[in-house]
Amino acid sequence: MKKLLLHFDCDKHPSSFDRVVPYDAGVDDVLSYGNVAVEDIEGLVQGGFFTRKISDLKNTAIWIGGSNVPTGEKLLEAVRNTFFGPFELSVMLDSNGCNTTAATAVAKIVKAVDVKGQKVVVAAGTGPVGMRAAGLLSSEGALVTITSRRQEGADKAAALVNERFGIDTVTGAVLSDAETARAALDGAVAVFTTGAAGIQLVSKEVWLSIPSLKLMADINAVPPLGIEGIDMNDNGEERSGRFSYGAIGIGGPKMKVHRTCIERLFEANNVVMDAEEVYAVAKELI
Repeated sequence: MKKLLLHFDCDKHPSSFDRVVPYDAGVDDVLSYGNVAVEDIEGLVQGGFFTRKISDLKNTAIWIGGSNVPTGEKLLEAVRNTFFGPFELSVMLDSNGCNTTAATAVAKIVKAVDVKGQKVVVAAGTGPVGMRAAGLLSSEGALVTITSRRQEGADKAAALVNERFGIDTVTGAVLSDAETARAALDGAVAVFTTGAAGIQLVSKEVWLSIPSLKLMADINAVPPLGIEGIDMNDNGEERSGRFSYGAIGIGGPKMKVHRTCIERLFEANNVVMDAEEVYAVAKELI
């Protein structure tokens, strides 16, 4: 019985990245669909589970990708609403790498420093990785501050994270220049930058001025990096007394988490992998 992964992508062209990795995780074939909308889900899912015996349904699973995380969340909800009785398929959401990247980075952060009751800053955290990371850090007891160039954007992202994770501990702050960066990082034990490629968010001068800072992490691999003075290959290296993690240092383990999660989709026909479940895998592996 072949292991089949149904790949639902909201973008015009299904992600080549999301198609390649499953093969490395032992999937026999990936059936990719682009421009998938909520109204398409019922037929696609039923086609997946009505074609095999109930005892064989663990050999079919669903991957939800694409660049739009809110759309991915709606697709996940629609998939789960299609299930009934024994007719279920395992499903994973990782639109734009939001869950696997955030989970891996947070697992590294909490392994290196104790964040419980401590301030952690997710800089430029209004995107999918930043918001997921903020929620996962909060689940570890961190007092998380999400930053944006504007207070309105930071507050909106913080509110969405609090709603998604059922918490009220995430707050927003402005980070737009050296002065606001220093203010945002004041008292923080860790900073995780999740901004757009090629944009420096925190200068070396700024982070050296924060005595409480013990760890820095950044997912940008395009120079200039999000944090000046670190290296994209850093994987816990010490930089002036701080642990440092760069894009490749996070990205390598992220791929292991990604593949492992796919493998586990095929252990049963009722596995659901969203942020919390992916994070559990990341903590196990890292």
